[in-house]
Amino acid sequence: MDLKQIEYILKIAEENNITHAAEKLYISQSALNQQLLKLEKELGTELFHRSRTNWRPTQAGEIYIAAAKNILHIKKDTYNQIFDLAHQQKGKLSIGFTPNRGTSLFSAIYPIFHKKHPQVVVEPMELSVMEQLALIENHTLDVGFLTLLTNQKKNGLSYFHIRTEEIFLAVPASCDYSQFAIYDPTSKYHILPLKQVNNESFVLLYKQSTIRILVDLLFQDAGYIPNILFETASTYTILNMIEANLCCGLIPAYYVDPENKNINYYVLPEHPTWDIVSCHNTSSYISEAAKDFIALAKTHWSVN
Repeated sequence: MDLKQIEYILKIAEENNITHAAEKLYISQSALNQQLLKLEKELGTELFHRSRTNWRPTQAGEIYIAAAKNILHIKKDTYNQIFDLAHQQKGKLSIGFTPNRGTSLFSAIYPIFHKKHPQVVVEPMELSVMEQLALIENHTLDVGFLTLLTNQKKNGLSYFHIRTEEIFLAVPASCDYSQFAIYDPTSKYHILPLKQVNNESFVLLYKQSTIRILVDLLFQDAGYIPNILFETASTYTILNMIEANLCCGLIPAYYVDPENKNINYYVLPEHPTWDIVSCHNTSSYISEAAKDFIALAKTHWSVN
């Protein structure tokens, strides 16, 4: 298999359109079509069902695409191992982050990483946890930074624990729950059982988010179904709604701001937590550059 040809076919499959694929590859559509026809003639069968708006792989195409992805994965792993052996920090590194905190992490550590590995091209991707896991499984993403519950970890993937993070109850400062709050000598925040705010409305992260499994269990243990104003993909949206006296929320410790006088934060009696981890495919080679990026992330999150 010709590696350039492989990249061409994979791009057609990715875009489901030969015109869009040619644009992404910076070649003419006719040149890309000639490469495809040449390969199909060699194989004796078509690789795509053609239509004006949607090019779908045939059965033969699906076989070719699966093998092509494996070949590129083998090539990347091989080059990374040789680069490390020869002490040449080169190549590409795709990194996945969750929205919000991931952007802050990348902005903080990339300048340090780039200074040490100036020839490594980093491709950052802001993705949900589920999206990252899917791309790591098919070798499209090298390393992901995830927030997970212990029972959400999948076989075939390797996880490196960065830190454990507690989940807090956040309520508008205008809501006085001091009579129900319990002093916690181990924390600067008081304990407030979730059942005490059963008359309040909530804004929660969307159902497909990893934290919702934990949040839903907390409400179940508290003995009630919350009144949910709406769901969102952003913790910052939840905080804005709390500041506007519209709702309460359950948020990770990362977003707790003790200087914000518009929000009161409480520890829950269960002390619910989830893990911040880095993740990669067990069958993939992790380059020295990737290890350094993970180490920088751990250092950053240990102090933030």
